[in-house]
Amino acid sequence: MSHDTETLTGEGKPAARRLWSGNFKLYLTARSASMLGDAMLPVALSIGVLAAGYGIDGVGYSLGAWMGALALFMLFGGVLADRFTPRRMMIIADLVRLVVQSAMAVAFALGTPSLTAIIVLQFLSGAATSLFQPGVASMVPQVSDDVQGANGILRISEAISGVLGPALAGVLVSVAGAGTVFGIYAATYGVSAICLFALRLSPAEAAESSEPTFWRQLVEGWREFAARRWLWGVIVIHLVFGCFVAGVSLPVGADLVTSDYGSTALGIGMAAFGAGGVVGGALAMKVRPSRPLRSGAIGWALFALYPITPAVGLSVAMLIVGWTLAGFGLAYWGVLWSTTVQTQIPAELLNRVYAYDVSGSLLSLVFGRSLAGPMASLLGARPLMILATVLGFACTLVLLAVRSIRDLRSADEPTSE
Repeated sequence: MSHDTETLTGEGKPAARRLWSGNFKLYLTARSASMLGDAMLPVALSIGVLAAGYGIDGVGYSLGAWMGALALFMLFGGVLADRFTPRRMMIIADLVRLVVQSAMAVAFALGTPSLTAIIVLQFLSGAATSLFQPGVASMVPQVSDDVQGANGILRISEAISGVLGPALAGVLVSVAGAGTVFGIYAATYGVSAICLFALRLSPAEAAESSEPTFWRQLVEGWREFAARRWLWGVIVIHLVFGCFVAGVSLPVGADLVTSDYGSTALGIGMAAFGAGGVVGGALAMKVRPSRPLRSGAIGWALFALYPITPAVGLSVAMLIVGWTLAGFGLAYWGVLWSTTVQTQIPAELLNRVYAYDVSGSLLSLVFGRSLAGPMASLLGARPLMILATVLGFACTLVLLAVRSIRDLRSADEPTSE
């Protein structure tokens, strides 16, 4: 009851909320630095490993080690965040990644590191990221009163980082070498750790969990996740969407565009995708739908344009339009989904529940990327992209068909009681 009187004014309208607090500015800086570094990693690592003579297999092993460790330890990271506070685990993760990527920078600066050393270091970096990622969601309500607005700003920053990071890494590698790029990459985690340390959170938010055992908390997180049909329903549907739509489309789509139009067109297309993400995040900050997942489903349908655009051989101009809409849709869905999870799940459980969310999404993308090559060889790249579009629209319809998802009300919407 008191929550309603504090957040509602006038005729059931939400009260004005503060977005740009000092804490949010620090958190945004921390996340922007981390996301820029993460966006630089695939390019820096790929070019560095190829230049070292380890070939495509070496790139796959190195990136796979990072991704595998992230997926393997994500659930444990969620429990640790609830036991020891998300900020503490995020700072520890940043410091570990600062050391690991600094070691990568030194190794490349001094010569050619062994593939084993690269794989081990990237595994450690991925494990550290699993300690960082669960706290990403639960920190947002702590640093801003306007959760949806904050998520919109963060999504815009992510879209910009996704465009600038790879471009910056590519230029720096060609000019200064992989060692310099990994040095800058490491520094982004130092910036993140400093900003997170500078946050001023209330004592209640910084209190440690009193749960007696690690395993009990892990099981409790699963029970809370399984008890929410709308939550696990979205994750189950996304296992298909993430694997056979997003996971397959990204590598195969890049190959098609490069083959048909050249690498310049791919760069332009990815920039358009990022620009669409900026617009989608900005719009999602403004709209406040009473049923957010129903509104957000349009984002899945728009992303389904990503694979079909290169598959049917349209002009570069149409590629730009299609990928701009796809980026818009992905960002729009992402903001509404993040806000829903952050406002519907109790704060003391959010890190663990969010870890299950991230684990499911991550695994579907990993499987999709792993299956992309074999499926393209079996079906053909263009038919596979057409199939991905069909599945994207089908997943959207299934999402809307599930009543618990479609009719879930915003946490801000006043009830009739």
